Amino acid sequence: MLFRNLGFIGALFDRYPVGTRLGIGVDASFWVGRFEGLQDGVAILSKAQLFANMGKPVDGIRPLVRIPICKITFVSE
Repeated sequence: MLFRNLGFIGALFDRYPVGTRLGIGVDASFWVGRFEGLQDGVAILSKAQLFANMGKPVDGIRPLVRIPICKITFVSE
């Protein structure tokens, strides 16, 4: 995986306050939602929706999504 060091991932998210709208890449898709923090090796997004890399929504909006840090390929605001 691209990011194995939790310290590096933590630093990657440090600049984003809670509530910031983020895109978090995983495999061949990405989640877009409000950043709620990091806990127990996962990034937490609220009001999140999954999109294919082509930009098309895969599913509806979910109230809360927990994304394992080892699956994250990118983070963008």
